[in-house]
Amino acid sequence: MKQRFTEDQIISAVKKLEAGITAKELSRELGVTQQTLYHWKKKFGGMDVSEARRMKALEAENAKLKRLVAEQALDIIMLKEVNSKKW
Repeated sequence: MKQRFTEDQIISAVKKLEAGITAKELSRELGVTQQTLYHWKKKFGGMDVSEARRMKALEAENAKLKRLVAEQALDIIMLKEVNSKKW
């Protein structure tokens, strides 16, 4: 999935929305739905670009760690099954 907007563009859009431009006008200008704008505002509201990039990096690291934990859990289950069999 390719992201269509950069963090800079999203933060800029959220700042415009917070400055008073209506969601309808802004969504028409950017070519996104109003719901997307509200989602961006909820996620990125009050942030600057460096904070948004840091959050994105932390989310990626968190996803990687979750995959590692899931893989280790599967390994543990597999080893328990192997050890439980009578030879």
